[in-house]
Amino acid sequence: MALSFCGNDTTEAYNVDGGVLNNGCFVDALNLVPHVFLLFITFPILFIGWGSQSSKVQIHHNTWLHFPGHSLRWILTFILLFVLVCEIAEGMVSDRKMDTRHLHLFMPATMGFIAAITSIVYYHNIETSNFPKLLLALFIYWVLAFITKTIKLVKYCDHGVNMTQLRFCITLMLVFLYGSLMAIEVNVIIFRKYVFFANPKKVKPPEDLQDLGVRFLQPFVNLLSKATYWWMNTLIISAHKRPIDLKTIGKLPIATRALTNYMRLKDAYEEQKKNAHFPGEQPPSIWHSMYRAYGRPIFLSSTFRYLADLLGFAGPLCIFKIVDHLSKTSKSSNNVNGTNTMMYNSSQIDKVTLMGVYFVSSKEFLENVHVLAVLLFLALILQRTFLQASYYVAIETGINLRGALLAMIYNKILRLSTSNMSMGEVTLGQINNLVAIETNQLMWFLFLCPNLWAMPVQIIMGVILLYYMLGISALIGASVIALLAPLQYFIATKFTDAQKSTLDYSTERLKNTNEILKGIKLLKLYAWEHIFCNNVEKTRMQELTSLKSFALYTSLSIFMNAAIPIAAVLATFLAYTHINSEKLSSAVAFTSLSLFNILVTPLFLLSTVIRFTVKALVSQQKLKEFLMSDEISDDGFRGGETSLNVETCKKHSGVHTKAFNRRQPLKDQLEGFEQPLRRYIRSRETEDVSVKVTDGSFSWGSGMATLSNISIRIPTGQLTMIVGQVGCGKSSLLLATLGEMLKVSGKVYWSKEPANEMNQDATLRNRNSVAYSAQKPWLLNTTVEENITFGSPFIKQRYKAVIDACSLQPDIDLLPFGDQTEIGERGINLSGGQKQRICVARALYQNTSTVFLDDPFSALDIHLSDHLMQEGILKFLREDKRTVALVTHKLQYLTHADWIIAMKDGSIIREGTLKDFQNHDVELYEQWKTLMNRQDQEFEKETEGESQTILERKTLRRAMYSREAKAQLDDEDEEEDEEDDDEDNMSTVMRLRTKMPWRAFWRYLTSGGFLLLFLLIISKLLKHSVMVAIDYWLAKWTSSKQTSETNTMTDTSNQNYYKMWYSILCSVGIILCLITSLTVEWMGLTAAKNLHHNLLNKIILAPVRFFDSTPLGQILNRFSADTNIIDQHIPPTLESLTRSTFLCLSALGVLLYVTPIFFTALLPFIVAFYFIQKYFRVASKDLQELDDSTQLPLLCHFSETAEGLTTIRAFRHETRFKQRMLELTDANNIAYLFLSAANRWLEVRTDYLGAYIVLTAALATITYSHYYGLSSGFVGFGLTYALTVCNYLNWVVRNLADLEVQMGAVKKVNSFLNIESENYEGTIDPSQIPEDWPQQGEIKIQDLCVRYDPALKPVLKHVKAYITPGQKVGICGRTGSGKSSLSLAFFRMVDIFEGKIIIDGIDISKLPLHTLRSRLSIILQDPVLFSGSIRFNLDPECKCTDDRLWEALEIAQLKNMVKSLPGGLNAMVTEGGENFSVGQRQLFSLARAFVRKSSILIMDEATASIDMATESILQKVVMTAFANCTVVTIAHRVHTILTADLVIVMKRGNILEYDKPESLLAHEGGIFASFVKADM
Repeated sequence: MALSFCGNDTTEAYNVDGGVLNNGCFVDALNLVPHVFLLFITFPILFIGWGSQSSKVQIHHNTWLHFPGHSLRWILTFILLFVLVCEIAEGMVSDRKMDTRHLHLFMPATMGFIAAITSIVYYHNIETSNFPKLLLALFIYWVLAFITKTIKLVKYCDHGVNMTQLRFCITLMLVFLYGSLMAIEVNVIIFRKYVFFANPKKVKPPEDLQDLGVRFLQPFVNLLSKATYWWMNTLIISAHKRPIDLKTIGKLPIATRALTNYMRLKDAYEEQKKNAHFPGEQPPSIWHSMYRAYGRPIFLSSTFRYLADLLGFAGPLCIFKIVDHLSKTSKSSNNVNGTNTMMYNSSQIDKVTLMGVYFVSSKEFLENVHVLAVLLFLALILQRTFLQASYYVAIETGINLRGALLAMIYNKILRLSTSNMSMGEVTLGQINNLVAIETNQLMWFLFLCPNLWAMPVQIIMGVILLYYMLGISALIGASVIALLAPLQYFIATKFTDAQKSTLDYSTERLKNTNEILKGIKLLKLYAWEHIFCNNVEKTRMQELTSLKSFALYTSLSIFMNAAIPIAAVLATFLAYTHINSEKLSSAVAFTSLSLFNILVTPLFLLSTVIRFTVKALVSQQKLKEFLMSDEISDDGFRGGETSLNVETCKKHSGVHTKAFNRRQPLKDQLEGFEQPLRRYIRSRETEDVSVKVTDGSFSWGSGMATLSNISIRIPTGQLTMIVGQVGCGKSSLLLATLGEMLKVSGKVYWSKEPANEMNQDATLRNRNSVAYSAQKPWLLNTTVEENITFGSPFIKQRYKAVIDACSLQPDIDLLPFGDQTEIGERGINLSGGQKQRICVARALYQNTSTVFLDDPFSALDIHLSDHLMQEGILKFLREDKRTVALVTHKLQYLTHADWIIAMKDGSIIREGTLKDFQNHDVELYEQWKTLMNRQDQEFEKETEGESQTILERKTLRRAMYSREAKAQLDDEDEEEDEEDDDEDNMSTVMRLRTKMPWRAFWRYLTSGGFLLLFLLIISKLLKHSVMVAIDYWLAKWTSSKQTSETNTMTDTSNQNYYKMWYSILCSVGIILCLITSLTVEWMGLTAAKNLHHNLLNKIILAPVRFFDSTPLGQILNRFSADTNIIDQHIPPTLESLTRSTFLCLSALGVLLYVTPIFFTALLPFIVAFYFIQKYFRVASKDLQELDDSTQLPLLCHFSETAEGLTTIRAFRHETRFKQRMLELTDANNIAYLFLSAANRWLEVRTDYLGAYIVLTAALATITYSHYYGLSSGFVGFGLTYALTVCNYLNWVVRNLADLEVQMGAVKKVNSFLNIESENYEGTIDPSQIPEDWPQQGEIKIQDLCVRYDPALKPVLKHVKAYITPGQKVGICGRTGSGKSSLSLAFFRMVDIFEGKIIIDGIDISKLPLHTLRSRLSIILQDPVLFSGSIRFNLDPECKCTDDRLWEALEIAQLKNMVKSLPGGLNAMVTEGGENFSVGQRQLFSLARAFVRKSSILIMDEATASIDMATESILQKVVMTAFANCTVVTIAHRVHTILTADLVIVMKRGNILEYDKPESLLAHEGGIFASFVKADM
């Protein structure tokens, strides 16, 4: 067929006799002019570019969109493109009706399409490079296009073409669109004045874009990039080269920061408060505030959601039209060929032959199957774009709300009254719940909020359409779904309950596991590990029972989701064929199928959304109560509202003491200065007084006054001591002056020295804050240095002075990174004394004029207390002339006090100097003197022994030493590895990052057992095969009816045959759904059970060095977080992954079966899909890890703040802590926001790929139907499956990425499963060992060499010794000499690689470990008690009688104490034995050793951590109760072994001296003699 522009149908085509504009072809040609003009003008500019001089403002991104009407222009351009596509299609359809080709029908529209794309690309480039003058070209284009289209429209009207013709409608729309775009261009000219005006308008880019740190560009990019998340490409692709960290993702834009959102929400909240002036009115509602602050974005999200849901119905409707049309076509013509298919129903509409051209009506146009296929594609693209936009807006709003709520909660915490916290009205747990749970519930509610009103509309629409298709039988199907919905809700609530009980059991299990790990050394030495292990297993079994119900409800929920649509469709089709006489057509069947698939999602989700709504209501209520709780009173007596009121100043014009004119040390002058905000009124009376309380009465808010009749003064620049018995209110007094207590009556004055009267130096002090060290030490989770400087500038000289004053240097030297080591909850555990000294150091370091120290000596030994008093308080603080208030029980320091306040029962006995007390209160003074003497004696006593501090440092060193040894080993390994891998390091890392953890995955699957794995695979394959078979049968059934129209009988039996098999297949499908969902959960449960069991056994049997070198937290993490992931998260992810993968594969399989040509379209799809998932998985993993890692510091910061409220408020550091909270919240929010954007990035891409599959599938099936006679049933079959690809494709990748992250937990658990166990088997058969071995207790040590690890140096070298039965042996030596290693060698806790130990004639290396350890007794330095009864602690094996236990307690002198407890032997011990003192715990250890009745007792520094009194009890008991036993004492105070029969002195793993103590003492130059001398 010849091609020509105007066609060759008639000779009239080129005739212009009736006027040029009356020739249609010429009018169309005229329409080409603007498009050609635009392309001609813009292409050179686009390709040549315009250099960089155009952008006057240097900004970081080319995303600055600042021309007015920007978004409207993009929307209009998209509509224009759509209309032009319709015009091209209409032209082609018209052209098919003509005898020859008429290019003018579609060529101008094609050029217009290219020009429209060019216009928007051109516009975007001009806008981002800020060169508005070049927009003139576009303005001219819009004007020309508008004029030419208007001419065309006018001519159509002249020739009587009207709205019934599609081309008229299209032209009308184009006139409107070009006109609108022209108006936008005019608006830009007027607004920016870039042309036709003398001085163009200057604009500045927004603050965010000037900040190079902001990398989250969603709010700033153009509409296309916004809709497709194109700007995320760089981040997601770069994740492949290097991991994403907080630096990569940068800062949040201002609008999304927590502070901005906090202000928004707070304004809405405060506004309600203002309006509620009348008492008794409702407190401000959080819902109302949320609505005021976030109503608009939620409305926007809901609008997008409605649009998406409505467009979602376009899919089924297009399928209906296509299948219906094809079935009619195949009916009307048995000789199917491509040309006459369009011509069915040939009573053609009268041809409107204006200028000899055929005009298509709208109805005819929409009945063209190719047009429908393209419309289906466009509808899918739009629907998915709107859906993702709705998700994104909702999630962003949710994140904003969470940031605002966190800031609100934090602000409230900082203002909480102390009584609330101390009376337990607001607990730490409650605050943690608010932060971790309630804010997240409200955030999730906002995420799901649009569903709440969109879903009912979707359901109603779906039912209406089904009713339109199927009549009354549709309602039967819908009612099946509706009736099962409450069941789903019931399952969902049960599911939540199961989750709660699982949590309770896992908490209990973790507590038990924690106890085992903390006391592992003792358990191994006593061979009790299996008893405790069984306890954990018992709790685990309860947890698994609860997990079983959790798994059951999960699988039921999955089953319901899969089975309901099958049941509904079955019921509907059976009812339809029963009620209706006509047969079920393929168009109706497959459209109904698609509609039911659409319907089931909202019904399934509705129960979830309702559940979340209920949770959100509860959270909102909790939050409301918290925000209404009592706040600290703003009396303002500190912080400077008033210092003293003017009247009192006038009254007291007493003696005027001269103000201190201080010279400050130079180091203080360097310190930054925060000037007080207000000028202070100064009272003459309080000049030399820093704080003054008159007639004060204070309470903790419970009504009763804790402190009454308080009148005190704390003199400026002097040392005031507050003394009194325990509980008399000393700490309360400090807190009352700090404004932490509720003031019932009286006044508190804080003096402020005005700057003008002070020496210039003194103004450097921050007068507004008090350096306060609380009684209970409070540390931040940060480095030692930051804990001490606490936000003040670091001044080296000052810092060093403070460290020395608090004698922290030796402790710091022990830490792995010195003062840069993290301490606190997540850092290294310090002892109480070490924490206390860091807190005191913080108070000393701060440059404040007032220092409050609340009992700083309580956790310190005498040496340190003295040092701190002399160096820290008397020297460092006095030199600075700082006002010090010191609460203490150490009365020997009273002589240093300038002023003393004595308290009793919440009131003041007297205040004054020590002289005043001596003269006026003799009785009290004498009492003090006797107490001072007693404390001095204690001091002497303690000097004899090793002090508590040395012990603390020992413990720390021990922890650090083992960790260092491990680190050293690791470093060596790493160095070796590095040398090998350095060359291809980067590529290897990348390979590992993109590789799925297949090995861990296989380990997980096989942990579930091969049988279950096999069952899982078979049931999955069967289920999906049956699913396909059901729809295949439906296709056959609906296509079959064309064969038998003559015989009604045959027809009916045929129909029944199809119905029967359809019902059978559906029933099998439903059963298989149940089986697969149960199998997955069952396998997950078995895997979880086995992995935990293996992990626990591996850990329990691991050698003790493993626990020394692995941090406790790390091991606990395997049992908590990782086990939780394996228990609850992997099974549903695995189920979802297999389901979505099989669905997509079966859909592609069906399409290939129906139309083999589809394979050609599949190849590009596979390539695109491969790259999308590859890039997404890596980025998603990084972002998930970032989200997790930024959550913990945020939660910790909240709990830290709540714990240290009084300290923070005393220091006046609220602003700094708020700032930190905002930073942490923003860091977490940006990680989450990027993760959400990455998910949208993936979903948009996979959805577009799905739409591409639908388009190619539609075109392929239509082609096959035309040329190969494919029945309409199979067209419907293919298209319905193509639509499912669209729904499930993104889930394949999302689940794959999630599974990859979750497999990390399996990997970590796996790494612990490879540690080697201790060798528990012996070479001697247990039956050959005598029952009462060791009877005598004779020990021979022959040439013994011992090391902790084959990689480490030996700690004992060729040790030889002989201990006779019943001998008492003392072993001494300096730290690290190998004495403890020797004691561990008896129990084979260390590696004996040479020599042997023979006990009663048996070489211990041949004994089974359990037998050896269960026959010896040991008392350790650190006493360990477990939670449980006293009976359980003494005899966990339950072998002994009560009499035996009471005898042991009597010997340990604990009998009376235990008898006085409720329950006696069954009295409970709290975790770690916290309800007993250290001394009592050590005596329990002694009783425990006695219960065992072994002939050998080893005491490893057993008296190190106890007081003198307990030590003497211990010594006596050992001498009497263990008189016949062999006792080996590892001594740390030499005087404890002077009575021994034999003394062994060790040094560096060798024995230096070995004799009776008397002989060794006689040898004056000997080491033992020198030890004893030093000890005296």
